[in-house]
Amino acid sequence: MKVRDILQSKGRHVYTIEHRQTLAEVVDRLVEHNCGSLVVKDRDRVVGIITERDILRANCSNRESFQATAVRDKMTSRLITGNPDDDVSAVMGLLTSRRIRHLPIMEDGQLVGMVSIGDVVKAQHDSVCQENHFLKSYIYS
Repeated sequence: MKVRDILQSKGRHVYTIEHRQTLAEVVDRLVEHNCGSLVVKDRDRVVGIITERDILRANCSNRESFQATAVRDKMTSRLITGNPDDDVSAVMGLLTSRRIRHLPIMEDGQLVGMVSIGDVVKAQHDSVCQENHFLKSYIYS
């Protein structure tokens, strides 16, 4: 199974935020969309990711004003990305080994989707259940 298969089933929409916006706006958007991360852009260019963990770290480190702190100051700029043709098992290994929960998916330099560890686990679970069903059908027929 490929990442492309997950994107086809869940959709390719990715929530984003501009790097100049504030952490308060990040929190509002995360709550509004019930999501755990936003891809950070500088106009049309992907420059990072900001996650719930980044928000917690920002709050604990300095108790900074979320109204005054720009996203670019707290985002993760060394972005780890995937490709639609990546194998889901390999992506699961990457997410686990790098201890990240959200993976932006890039193709030809363009953002084309986002997968979470939950998306990957669901895809693997569904695949195992389907294989189990086929094997039982084969055995009992």
